[in-house]
Amino acid sequence: MKKVYNKAIRDKIPEIIEATGNRYLIKKLADPEFLVELEKKLSEELKEYNASRSTEELCDIIEISMRIAELHGVSNPELERIRKEKYVERGGFCKNLFLVEVEER
Repeated sequence: MKKVYNKAIRDKIPEIIEATGNRYLIKKLADPEFLVELEKKLSEELKEYNASRSTEELCDIIEISMRIAELHGVSNPELERIRKEKYVERGGFCKNLFLVEVEER
C-alpha cells in the first residue's frame, strides 16, 4: 500500500524508512522550490505545535526557520546576530506584556 506525502522532509528520513524495510520515492528540489515547500512545512509544524504544545514541534519550527534563513542567504550566525540586535533595540518577550490599545494624538 502506498501513502503519498508530497512534503519536505528531514535529511535522514530516507534512511529511517529504509531501516523499516519499506521503499520510498524522493526527489531533490532546487533551492527556490524547496523554500516554497519549507514555508508550507513551517505552517504545518506551527499547527502541530499549537495542537500539542510539544517541545519537539517547537524544535522543528526552529530547524525549519534556520534553513529558510539559509535559503534567503542568511547564515545561522548572522540570523543569531540579527535576533540579538533586535532584542537590544526592541526587547524580547520576557515580561509577558500584552498591548491592549494605543491612543494616537
